[in-house]
Amino acid sequence: MTEAAFLEAFEAATLAPEEFHHRDHVRAAWLLLKHASPAEAMARFTAALRQFARRVGKPGLYHETVTWAYLLLIQERMARGPAGDTFAGFAERNADLFTWRPSILDRYYRPETLQSDLARQVFLLPDRLESAP
Repeated sequence: MTEAAFLEAFEAATLAPEEFHHRDHVRAAWLLLKHASPAEAMARFTAALRQFARRVGKPGLYHETVTWAYLLLIQERMARGPAGDTFAGFAERNADLFTWRPSILDRYYRPETLQSDLARQVFLLPDRLESAP
């Protein structure tokens, strides 16, 4: 699927659940951040992800802190990477963003924080002071 078709399907919530895994979440975020300001990308991504979760009958799956933290990490890694990078190149250089369990967020958040109802509803700042590699 082309980048444009994938992004259109993501934002329209027409992807089947079996077509939208963690790597696809990262791809959608990367595409939005590549073509929009961070604020616009954040708004579009969160709206699309919430819509997708509702469409598959699992609105409780959406997690604000996880979503925002990943988007911010992806944005930072994109800024540190080469200009004109491809998604394949980005993925190769940032393998830690593509592992769901254990998650890169384990470096920044205590488990009880990410498991909290508050973290699902609003973005919480990291509460673990372990430095990134």
